[in-house]
Amino acid sequence: MLYRKPIFDKVRLLLGRGFTTAEIAALDHAIDKALGDVTAPALELGDAGQALIRKWEGCARRRPDGMIEAYPDPGSWDGTPWTIGWGSTGPDVGPGTVWSQAQCDARLDAALVRYAREVAAALGDAATSQGQFDALVSFHYNTGAIAKATLTKLHRQGRHAEAAAQFGKWIYNDGKVMEGLKRRRAEEAALYAAA
Repeated sequence: MLYRKPIFDKVRLLLGRGFTTAEIAALDHAIDKALGDVTAPALELGDAGQALIRKWEGCARRRPDGMIEAYPDPGSWDGTPWTIGWGSTGPDVGPGTVWSQAQCDARLDAALVRYAREVAAALGDAATSQGQFDALVSFHYNTGAIAKATLTKLHRQGRHAEAAAQFGKWIYNDGKVMEGLKRRRAEEAALYAAA
């Protein structure tokens, strides 16, 4: 597998800015095509999926100077994982981490492409509408569980009504029902079922 970061870094430097989601997808597609990679996802995250993720993730903790600061997970007992921007986590995010809006947006754009690829890989060749795909990417962005979730298995089997009902099972954080997760899962299920 080709390590793409140097390619993206070079193009970003040439552009003098970060990428949009569409640009990341187009560059990924161009690399895949050049390499003859036939595993590239047929579906890309649509506008409805992006809007849903942005709505529920929000870009929280803006400081008076316009910078965005990291915050502990409000639903976990120990505050982990630390989060910044549009729900970004990772080893580079912790107490004291501060990013610009552009950094938050670029991290989200890159993450959305990666999560869409992971959902496409988990679904394989299962028939999937745009709404279903968007809902599943939102679910995966929030849970990271597309590969192990029963809803994925049900979707691959074409049991879409049963898969839609599975969203409502993913509403817990540290064993507690989270009202925000209940509402998010309901919106994801509605987008999935509308397909």
